[in-house]
Amino acid sequence: QVQLVESGGGLVQAGGSLRLSCAASVRTFSSYHMGWFRQAPGKEREFVARINWSGSSTYYSDSAKGRFTISRDNAKKMVYLQMNSLKPEDTAVYYCAAGIRLQKYDFWGQGTQVTVSS
Repeated sequence: QVQLVESGGGLVQAGGSLRLSCAASVRTFSSYHMGWFRQAPGKEREFVARINWSGSSTYYSDSAKGRFTISRDNAKKMVYLQMNSLKPEDTAVYYCAAGIRLQKYDFWGQGTQVTVSS
């Protein structure tokens, strides 16, 4: 079982930055591929970014590319999402997810709210 706890959300003005963190409580964190997703009010959850178990490979949605950076620290059992140049349309609850198989996520955090004001 993997428990994930996100933090770092908040209210920021357009053009600002936030860094989301996700803490994992699992012995074999380095075995898991990690991802960030988001869900805006009235919309379906969407993929934002993912990183493989070692951190050597990352992938981003078109909306995140060039503005967001996903990273991980296996020693600390943490994954991060650095978000720059934030836009009002980035407003959503952001979720951290973990999975043994790439692009298949079995464990999810409770989410952290990000609100970008115009």
